[in-house]
Amino acid sequence: MNLAYAYPKSRFEPATLVDLNSRAERERLSQSALKGFFRLAAAWNLRDEDARELLGGLSSSAFYDWKKNPDRLLEVDRITRISYLLGIYKSLHILYGDKLADEWVQLTNTNPIFAGRTPLAFMLGGGLLAMQSVRRLLDARRGGL
Repeated sequence: MNLAYAYPKSRFEPATLVDLNSRAERERLSQSALKGFFRLAAAWNLRDEDARELLGGLSSSAFYDWKKNPDRLLEVDRITRISYLLGIYKSLHILYGDKLADEWVQLTNTNPIFAGRTPLAFMLGGGLLAMQSVRRLLDARRGGL
């Protein structure tokens, strides 16, 4: 092997990806994901209708049942949605003080991706891809971009 083309040694170890198609992994994550989501919804002062929409369009009866009893198995889509939202929550609390971090999603934003809307309205209208965009925007800001 020609050593001139070999990659240098690194101590970087990539994180092992969670296989959300595995029922066992979803069982492990579902309850804590829902508990985290309901805490986030309270911190952001979300209306129940908005919280239900962020979860992917959940009915009222199912939403209140999930709130009362979060011990259930979530689908891949719902765990992914909650993961993005919790990542957004974490990034906001790293970037801003607690008060602004919790208010940020409901404040009109001048960033072009929001088109003069609030980040919450953007995510409600754009679903999973909008949540991913907000998460990436905040991660970029955390990285200094």
